[in-house]
Amino acid sequence: MSKNKTDRFFYRNSLSIVFISLFVVALIAQIVFGLKKHNQELEELGGSPLALGEYLTSGHFFSATFENFQSEFLQMALYVVLTISLRQIGSAESKDLIKPEEVDREPDPGKKDAPGPVKRGGWRLRLYQHSLSIAFVMLFLLSWIGHLYGSFTDFNDQQMLHGQPQKDLAAFLTEPDFWFETFQNWQSEFLSVASIVVLSIFLRQKGSPESKPVDAPHMETGK
Repeated sequence: MSKNKTDRFFYRNSLSIVFISLFVVALIAQIVFGLKKHNQELEELGGSPLALGEYLTSGHFFSATFENFQSEFLQMALYVVLTISLRQIGSAESKDLIKPEEVDREPDPGKKDAPGPVKRGGWRLRLYQHSLSIAFVMLFLLSWIGHLYGSFTDFNDQQMLHGQPQKDLAAFLTEPDFWFETFQNWQSEFLSVASIVVLSIFLRQKGSPESKPVDAPHMETGK
């Protein structure tokens, strides 16, 4: 007997499976073309091309990869935290301007299937209440450090290939390269969040939880 649709593993997990698969495919493509591009640059400067394993530990790979990671995690951390108290009238991404929301109620330790920290209470509950924002902040900081390490390493590799003296970390942080890479990513993330907040006021996508119902008034706030 075939399983009910809602009992099938892919149906129950399809959103995460598809996005993780897209991430893996895009990362592999980045590695392939990043290795090719970096080796072309090395050969032009008289350096030796890198093997795949060497490239995966290079500053070029770390910088390119974590440069994107840190901006995405910053975006999500700010989005989670700022939507607690900030509002946008008419947006599907905002809490209601007046009515209390389900997410604001106090957790019930007696609720059936409540997570373990809720049932235990105390410091575990206090930590769990903010665990999503804490996780995104930690991922952002780790990715920022990974980007800094990669950019710093790649910068000194380039200095060496050009016959220029290498710099320590403090001196590197006065260079524009790292900060240019950082802020060009941050501004795009802030723009993408602002776009969905504002566009969801007036535009609709039937069937998407990120949209209001198609017949909802423009100034109706929330989903």
